[in-house]
Amino acid sequence: MNRIILYILLFIFSVHLHAQEQFSVFFASDQFELNKTEILRLKQFIENHKNSKIVGVYGFCDEDGSIGYNDTLAKKRIQFVEDKIGNKIKFRNDFKTRSFGKLHQFSKIKAENRKVSLFYLDEEDLDKEDEILGIAPAKVEVPKKISYPKDVVIRNPDNTTSRFVLDTLFMERVNEAKVGEKLTLENLEFQINTFAITKDSRSKLFELLIVMESNPKLKIDIQGHLCCMPVDRFDLSTQRAKAIYNFLVQYKIAKSRLNYQGFGSSQPIFPLPEKNELERAANRRVEILITEN
Repeated sequence: MNRIILYILLFIFSVHLHAQEQFSVFFASDQFELNKTEILRLKQFIENHKNSKIVGVYGFCDEDGSIGYNDTLAKKRIQFVEDKIGNKIKFRNDFKTRSFGKLHQFSKIKAENRKVSLFYLDEEDLDKEDEILGIAPAKVEVPKKISYPKDVVIRNPDNTTSRFVLDTLFMERVNEAKVGEKLTLENLEFQINTFAITKDSRSKLFELLIVMESNPKLKIDIQGHLCCMPVDRFDLSTQRAKAIYNFLVQYKIAKSRLNYQGFGSSQPIFPLPEKNELERAANRRVEILITEN
């Protein structure tokens, strides 16, 4: 059987084995063979875990004796247990053995330290073996790459059509954004002192709509912000966020995927009063907060 005696720091030992199951058998003082009771326990373990996999075998001793003596004794205990298991339970090819000797104390009761501990994975966990052992990273679902159209043609209520050029880079950013990330709807303008979206800004709404249609997992919080005025007397920031919400709902985006709120001028990018139009435009914005993706 291929074994590697690997000396590692105790904190690494505890980190990488916390997700595994553990079974221990206990030895009499100065003995490396199990008594009848512990052999029966080991046999029962083997019988109940034929489809499991052992990924680590660790031997321990009490504080009596020298470090060298206890280390040798711990190795003999490990060998005894391995021989009893034989090929009845599968071992990981690169599984680790570790004899702690008297280097580490885990219990004030000596008898509890004279043991061999088996760390193993149950059958239902074998498909994520490397992940549990910390050898491979957890599987992360990567957002599906979507090919977005570069323009869209919309039929207006008067039966005319309008063509909008779309910002596919922005659409990809929204689709791939992580939960908690905020994105500003750039170039989204409203009529002065109203929540009416200007005609030239409608393409931004369709960009957001197409992403929401393409990615059914996506949920957002639409957040309105104002410039200039320290107090949003008419709740205009909320009305502007609601206008985008209403647009998406009109095009059949489920209300459960949307939320909206206004913050007035309470979260400015540039301090009030702004120094110029660039600063005012930056403060006068609508953002989307990704709440689920």
